[in-house]
Amino acid sequence: MLYICCVPFLVYCNRISFKHFSPSGKHKFLGYIQCKAAMPQLCDLAIHVNGQQIFFLNQKILSAYSGKLKKIIGKEKRKSQVKNLSIGIDNFPGGPHGFEMVSRFCYNHGKIKITVSNVALLHCCAVFLGMTENLSPGNLLKQTETFLDGMIHWSWHDIIASLKSCESFFTYSDTSGLVEKLIFSLLEKLAQNSDIATLIASSSSSSSSPETASRFRFSSSAKTTPESTKPGSSSKQWWFDDLIILPPMIIEKIIANMGACGTDNNSFILTKFLLHYLKNAVLNCKGGAKSTVLYSRADYAGLAGTAVHGVSRNSFSCRGLFSVLRIVSGCGLSRDCRAKLERLIGGMLDQATLDDLLISGHDDRGVFDVNLVIRLMRIFVSSDFLSSQKLKKVGRLIDKYLCEISPDQNLETSKLLGVVESLPDSARDCFDGVYRAIDIYLESHPTLSFEERSRLCSCLNFGKMSLEACKDLAKNPRIPPNIAVQALKSQHSKIPQSDYPFSVKDVEGPSTSSSSGHMVLHSDNVERLSQETQEMRMNIQRMQWRVMELENACREMKGRISKVVRYDVNVMSSTPPYNYSRSPFPRLC
Repeated sequence: MLYICCVPFLVYCNRISFKHFSPSGKHKFLGYIQCKAAMPQLCDLAIHVNGQQIFFLNQKILSAYSGKLKKIIGKEKRKSQVKNLSIGIDNFPGGPHGFEMVSRFCYNHGKIKITVSNVALLHCCAVFLGMTENLSPGNLLKQTETFLDGMIHWSWHDIIASLKSCESFFTYSDTSGLVEKLIFSLLEKLAQNSDIATLIASSSSSSSSPETASRFRFSSSAKTTPESTKPGSSSKQWWFDDLIILPPMIIEKIIANMGACGTDNNSFILTKFLLHYLKNAVLNCKGGAKSTVLYSRADYAGLAGTAVHGVSRNSFSCRGLFSVLRIVSGCGLSRDCRAKLERLIGGMLDQATLDDLLISGHDDRGVFDVNLVIRLMRIFVSSDFLSSQKLKKVGRLIDKYLCEISPDQNLETSKLLGVVESLPDSARDCFDGVYRAIDIYLESHPTLSFEERSRLCSCLNFGKMSLEACKDLAKNPRIPPNIAVQALKSQHSKIPQSDYPFSVKDVEGPSTSSSSGHMVLHSDNVERLSQETQEMRMNIQRMQWRVMELENACREMKGRISKVVRYDVNVMSSTPPYNYSRSPFPRLC
């Protein structure tokens, strides 16, 4: 939408005050006629600013302050030889708002109120339009430079407010060197705190560039003011919340000027600040805050990468690394940095908890990020110096994780199998937990085919399942019959032959009275084992009968279907086409 603004017309109407005319409508109308008649003389220049708004201004007034506009107007006059001109200005700092402020400055005889919030915009506009002393003494550029020279006396919040104002015209303010000047002043305020000064010195010394390291030799004689250092806060993190309002490109400039950008970051404090900043940025983006909707995930990728490099060079717990992963995952982290962070987490996966693994997915294919857990397990298994104790600890953790993710309706069978098979069998002393997770998955996914259920149960190691779990599996209607038979057979084969009730020793009987006590105990053990063996045999027989019944029912159904088809063909050949009052199909229910 294109807006039209006539600054001189408003100024002229204010000068022709209607209070000089009588209250009658005639005199009021005459005042309007005077304003309208003066329009062609006042507004002989139309300026299109960034294709967003049109300003109708006076050529002479603007040419008195702007060298660039004076040059453009003269060139257009020589071309067209017309009195009223129309020109366009693109990429103007601050857009129509900035141009309106400059217009008011010109029409107010070179006067405007300059504050910390608008000095950056006015300075960039003055540089863009060439508003120098050669055209008018005390021009806008001189006034803004004088105001910026007093930056040393600004407060901490004044500098932040001025940096924040550069957000909408960052490219031009950065090119003109204004952003770097404000950042130097900000870092000088930080350097007044001894802890921060140590931070900057350590970060600068670690940089590979000598030029970067020489930027921060601030004067140690600068006195700390109560407002700038906040003496009530003794923590190093007092400045974290103040800087989170700044856009990501300015934060990147601040970190770069500290010599801790990208792989140069080895500072624990700067890493903590970046994580704090990114966490708030992600929350604001999810909440739809107005200050962050202009930025995408890619705009935070550089800061996220710098944070990951800092994490890799400092000591973080396993839970801390998972927290870092949750933060940077929503910031467009590069693949290399993500792989670096996952290698750190995978190496200490035995220290993780169930809550750490339950990371939400970033797509519609599942509630949890199962692929991440699979990658972490593969890293853990392939790590050096892997002990059996750590492996089994991770195995118990993964079994709990399987039970948590199994009810997910969007979880694919291949992903559940991927989690189970990412660990070797030696990581589990017992497969009861895996069976429990599979049972939950089958219950929450009732539409799985016979082949899918069989493939899912193929990951079970029946030899490492308890007798109770195998009994439950045999009675479970969701388990394919052939899988149940295999499970019961594996349990039957685990019982050693020496424990069977019919052994040679039992038949011969005791030779002396001294062995009678032993024989009584052995007989009790034999009776218990005999009962368990008999029960397993009965379960196997029941499962075999069940398989036979299903096969007979299938054959019977096929025969009935073939009869129905033959009967339907005979009816169709002998019955007129209109006589379908009785259906040839039998009632199946």
